[in-house]
Amino acid sequence: MKKIELLAPAGSYEALHAAIKAGCDAIYFGVVGFNMRANASAAFTIEDLKEIARICHEADVRCYLALNTLVYDQSIDDMKAVIDAVKASTVDAVIMFDPSVIQYAKEQGVEVHISTQHSISNIDAVKFFAQWSDRVVLARELTLEQIKHITEQIKEQNICGPQGRLVEVEVFIHGAMCVAVSGRCGMSLYMYNTSANCGECSQPCRRTFTVTDQATGKQLDVDNEYVMSTEDLCTIGMLDEIVDSGVVSLKIEGRGRAPEYVDEVVRCYREALDSIEGKTYIKEKIAEWNKRLGTVFNRGMSEGFYRGKAFKYWSGEYGSKATQTRQFVGIVKHFYPKVSVAEIELQAMELHGGDSCIILSKTEGVVRFTVENMMKDEQPVKEAFQKDWITVKVPEPVKHGDQLFKIIPVK
Repeated sequence: MKKIELLAPAGSYEALHAAIKAGCDAIYFGVVGFNMRANASAAFTIEDLKEIARICHEADVRCYLALNTLVYDQSIDDMKAVIDAVKASTVDAVIMFDPSVIQYAKEQGVEVHISTQHSISNIDAVKFFAQWSDRVVLARELTLEQIKHITEQIKEQNICGPQGRLVEVEVFIHGAMCVAVSGRCGMSLYMYNTSANCGECSQPCRRTFTVTDQATGKQLDVDNEYVMSTEDLCTIGMLDEIVDSGVVSLKIEGRGRAPEYVDEVVRCYREALDSIEGKTYIKEKIAEWNKRLGTVFNRGMSEGFYRGKAFKYWSGEYGSKATQTRQFVGIVKHFYPKVSVAEIELQAMELHGGDSCIILSKTEGVVRFTVENMMKDEQPVKEAFQKDWITVKVPEPVKHGDQLFKIIPVK
């Protein structure tokens, strides 16, 4: 059986390295101008393509560019420049939605993956897109039974893409879900003139609303249930069934999420996939993975549509339900490799022995550790305060400018 691909999001170099270290098989990312996560804090540019590909391929990880926004006439030349840059780099494929992108990429010999926005929901749609594409990301609204039927029919009918291999099927397994069909929404554009389909969604569906009876003027505040705000997808407890459905790639949503989110989520799903392969996938492990996934950003956990549940089962509340959060502490000023000690300036808050911390590094991703043997002015201390310079042992190399955060429970 072909190895299942664990596909991780990368919205920054820190997240990229975190995903690789956590055990992903592939990453996907966007570039400025054609990025469905245009508001990501550290967006990549076209100049980053070769470096991203180098980092990934040295780690035996594949990389896919997400160019799945709508493209208007004034952006055609810019879109072609991006595809040309992909061809010149060694980026493995491009995830696409707009037909102009699909056509041009095919002409240039760039591998095409069809975005979930096309809502591919049946085998005839797969056959249609197989003219251009080697992989399809199925509609998010399908059940496991429907997905399994599609993968079985691809094999039975021998449906192949341009490269002559069977069309691959990719599905989402974790992360934010959109109230709109496969992510195609016009609400943000209508209300705020920020287009979701161009990567600038303002997420009005995540807010509270007041309902007005136009006949009487009476109003109701809908503040006890965010009726348009979906819970996040979490399939760690049914991952064996998803693997059994015949899909090739398991996709984690989250290009706009923090590196520690990427790190924890990828690690959990990597461990789960390895457990399935090793026949040690048991309920006690699932409970522990769910607990860990709950420590990072989430709006509540749902199995989405995979079991065919109605909308009311996955509408939730606004905001994160994470049990932990991070607080900025300071900046790495120096690293002493022989003793694996970092010198850190505390810029924002105090630090105590026993604190759980992370350092976000552009070269190492997420470095997790517990504060032990903290030194100030070459003397051991149990606590240090804002503006202090301290040294502390860390498990991996870090660099000047890397940021230190303290992990604290959410009250």
